Amino acid sequence: MNNVREVILDILLRMDKDGAYSHLVIDNKLKSGKVDPKDEGLLTEIVYGTIQRKMTLDFYLDTFVHSKKKIAPWAWMLLRMSVYQIVYLSKVPDHAIINEAVEIAKKRGHKGVASLVNGVLRSIQRQGVPDTATLTDTVDRIAVETSHPVWLVKRWISMYGQALTQQMCEANVSHKPSAIRIQPLKLSRQEAIRRLTEQCLEVRPSVFSEQGIIVDKGNILKTELFSSGLVTVQDQSSMLVGEMIDAKPGMDVLEACSAPGGKATHMAEKMQNQGKLYAYDLHKKKANLVNQKALELGLSIIRANQADARQLGTQHAAESFDRILVDAPCSGLGVIRGKPEIKYNKTLADIERLATIQLEILESVAPLLKKDGKLIYSTCTVDQTENEGVVQAFLHQNPNFAIDDSFFAELPEPLKQSPGITRYGLQIFPQSFQTDGFFLTRLRKAEVSG
Repeated sequence: MNNVREVILDILLRMDKDGAYSHLVIDNKLKSGKVDPKDEGLLTEIVYGTIQRKMTLDFYLDTFVHSKKKIAPWAWMLLRMSVYQIVYLSKVPDHAIINEAVEIAKKRGHKGVASLVNGVLRSIQRQGVPDTATLTDTVDRIAVETSHPVWLVKRWISMYGQALTQQMCEANVSHKPSAIRIQPLKLSRQEAIRRLTEQCLEVRPSVFSEQGIIVDKGNILKTELFSSGLVTVQDQSSMLVGEMIDAKPGMDVLEACSAPGGKATHMAEKMQNQGKLYAYDLHKKKANLVNQKALELGLSIIRANQADARQLGTQHAAESFDRILVDAPCSGLGVIRGKPEIKYNKTLADIERLATIQLEILESVAPLLKKDGKLIYSTCTVDQTENEGVVQAFLHQNPNFAIDDSFFAELPEPLKQSPGITRYGLQIFPQSFQTDGFFLTRLRKAEVSG
């Protein structure tokens, strides 16, 4: 087994250099067998924590390091992950963190680097980290305290105001409980809760979906219910899509951007595995994942294939589907809590480019919806340009479509008073219900006046 903190440093450096996704890198490393199982939790905590708090950690370090340009990237990352442990973790003593960092510095560098690492960390141990309250500019303070880029904080304040933005940024650096969805054709929610409670997991029912269960404590991935395909890990906000699309047995349903298949399988479950569900993804490999997921859950009505969602009109006749789901490719700014690298990598240009693609997809699949059919548009972002902006543009160009007013009446009761309700749909903020940030709305074909 390798030294866990050296493994952590390698993961962080790879993400920093190659832009690799945190959850994929961590998952691959844990499956490699090179990490002691007892260290898996610590590895995950330090990697995620260091990325989540990167800007805050740099603010702390800048006070103690006056010649950053002379420090190698690996040494700076070593300082970041060490300061994260000193400030945010309580189980490992400071002296042990510092000694470990110094040993790694000796191994990777030379005596001078080890001396610098030792000096910086011992100074922080003695003096503590600087107070962010010294930052007098509100945007700068929120950005540093919650480690979000300044442009993003400014953008969100212009959209939602300072208070809500600060709450959202703080939620993005906090822990979120995981959630699962039962396979209702094999297991009831009550039975699942009973069996999980017997295994000492702390669980409770979700209000987002009658199939949803929130896992407050315990590792669902190590349970028999998960390994036997009786439950699927899925955020509550994603489950809401499967509920609100109102798919019924025997229907013809299209999901235009399907991978990894959580929503497709949920819809198939709601249809009691009766009807036809066409699921597409731009990448063949990802479409195969949807088929694999359907197989694991014992669902036979899903037909997953590779296709560009903007070209589906060449494969299906007009007015073929009772229900259509466009869970569009997006900036992912609603899932920062689980994928913290997103907030550092996305740009305004990305948002504008994605909004164009989102509108193109909606325009392309809209003719495939039957009269009186329902179309759900959803994203895992909190940016108004990709959400209300795209919906407004689509409705402006398609007067035969309108917002389905019954969507708001059918929302679960706690969500009806959500701060994210607008005339164009529901924006779920990550702090409101401890879920991913998510947007969804439901459209129907309407009569053209005049």
